Amino acid sequence: MHNSPSNRRSFTGFLTAPVDHTPARPIALAHLGVIAVRGVEARKFLNGQLSQDVLGLPADRVELAGLHNPQGRMVALLRLVPLGANDLLCILPRTALTDTLATLRKFLLRTKATLTDESASWIIEGLADDAILPAAVGSARIDGTEISWRHAVDGRVMRLRPASSEIDASGINTTDASDHSSAQEKAIADWQFADIAAGLPEITDSTRGEFVAQMLNLDVLGGISFTKGCYTGQEVIARAHYRGRVKRRAQRFRITAMQHVSPLQPGQKVKLIDGGSARTAQILNVAQGSQGIECLAVTGFGSATSESVDSPNDIPTLTAVALPMSYALPE
Repeated sequence: MHNSPSNRRSFTGFLTAPVDHTPARPIALAHLGVIAVRGVEARKFLNGQLSQDVLGLPADRVELAGLHNPQGRMVALLRLVPLGANDLLCILPRTALTDTLATLRKFLLRTKATLTDESASWIIEGLADDAILPAAVGSARIDGTEISWRHAVDGRVMRLRPASSEIDASGINTTDASDHSSAQEKAIADWQFADIAAGLPEITDSTRGEFVAQMLNLDVLGGISFTKGCYTGQEVIARAHYRGRVKRRAQRFRITAMQHVSPLQPGQKVKLIDGGSARTAQILNVAQGSQGIECLAVTGFGSATSESVDSPNDIPTLTAVALPMSYALPE
C-alpha cells in the first residue's frame, strides 16, 4: 500500500521509541558536509532537481530529499535545512559532496542561485539533550543562525551552528575532517550505528547510482512528493510507486556469522542466510556496535525464489538475523 499525499510521513514529523545508541554528550559529526544553495531562485532550482517538494517546505522543518540521475537511481541523499524564505543548506556525507556539487552545477545555468561548499563554515553536532528543542516534535528551532532538529524516527537531535570557533562541543578541532581522535571516530561510528538502527539510509561513493528512491524507503521517510512538478528521475520513481509493490527495500540485519574475515563494505553483494531462507542482498550501510555488526541491506522480502543466488565462491555468505525497523514498510 502506498502513502498518499495526505498521509505521507515526514522525516521530522513522527516519533517512535528512542533507540539506545544515542551518544551521551554532543559530538561533532565531522563526516558530514554542507552545500549552501542561496539566491531568489534557490528553492525553485532545487525543486526541479530533488524528490522533495522544496517549494512547499516550511521554514521550520528539516526534511530528506533525493538527487537522482535520469534513470531514477539515487546519487545523493540530502537533509534540507531552510534558511529564510529562499536559501537552503544541504547536509550530506563529505565523501559525496564534490560529486553532488558537480552534478547540481550542471543544471544551474542562468538560475538566480549559487551553489557553494560551506562545510568549513558550519559545525554539525549530534545531541541527546531534548531541552534544546521546543515542545512540539517535528519542528526545527532557529536561534539566530543556530538550528536544531529532532530525528522523528528515533528522537535523536542534530544541531547546525556557525564555525565561529575551531573547537567543537567535544573539544576536538573540526576544521579538518581528517583530524579525528580515536574517541571522535568512535563517536561518529556510534552515530552511524544509530542511523542503521533507525533505518536511516546513507548514499556513499560505492552505492551512488545503484538504487531507486523507494529501495531506500525514502517514500516512507517523507522524502518523495508524488504531486509536485517534474524533477530529474521522476518518471522512473513515479512508475515504481504506481505500478505496485516495490520488490526490494532496505532492511535491517544483525550479522551473526561471516564466511570471510574482510570487513563488509557499502555496495557489496552478499548472500544472506536468515533462518531457513537464503536471499541475495546489497549492503547499503554497515557499522559495528556493542551488540555486533549491523547493516541496512537492500533485498527482497523472505526467500529469494525468483532471484539468482550466486555460489559462496562468488559472493560472501552471511548468517544474519532480521531486526525490526523503527517504521513500518509498505505491504
